[in-house]
Amino acid sequence: MLPPDPHRPPPDSWTEYRRRAKHRWQIPFYAFEWISAHIAHRLGKWSFLEVLDYAGRFTVLAAVIFYFAETHDRTVQRHYQAWLVINTAQGKGGSGGRIDALQDLNDDNVALVGVDLSDAFLQRVRLEHADLRRGSFQGCDLLGSRLSAANLSQSRLDRANLRGADLRGADLSECGLTDADLSGADLRNCNVHGANFSGCDLGGADLRDLRDWQSIKTIAGANLASARNAPAFSNGR
Repeated sequence: MLPPDPHRPPPDSWTEYRRRAKHRWQIPFYAFEWISAHIAHRLGKWSFLEVLDYAGRFTVLAAVIFYFAETHDRTVQRHYQAWLVINTAQGKGGSGGRIDALQDLNDDNVALVGVDLSDAFLQRVRLEHADLRRGSFQGCDLLGSRLSAANLSQSRLDRANLRGADLRGADLSECGLTDADLSGADLRNCNVHGANFSGCDLGGADLRDLRDWQSIKTIAGANLASARNAPAFSNGR
């Protein structure tokens, strides 16, 4: 028989337990509790149980260590899956999971240079400060997108829907925006050096403090009706 735990007081006698039962139907439950209390008292100082207790704690500690050790591998795997989603849907319409994939990569500060999102449905995508240089967004639906401070230099945004987009502080230098819809977009403090705005709809867009607008490639045929804070663009340029 196992020795009782000297540091743990023994349970009350069965007579004391039996007295606690106010009704006959409660007696089996008190009997089970009394037996369990005696077993726990006998097992209290069993060395094997102490070993199991320490082993359980070590297992938890090891799991925590391995979790943090494998963080890099999990991040790499997540990035690979995100790129797989983006590349698989290349050239196709719809979202195809690309909104979440792009946002996850950007949140991890992964450069999206040269990404091809032509004709994609990316309404209200959140890509602030994203590195989107030399990307292809032709015919892309970016309505209400958040692209503030994004680097879109040398990207193709021809025929893109950028209505109501937040492009504050974005780099649009040498960007192609032919026939793009920028109505109601926020273009404050954008760099537009060498950008092509031909046939672009800028109705209601905020053009305050455009940077290097004197070096714009062309804005011929663009709709500037009701554009706010527009600089004095050269006629026919």
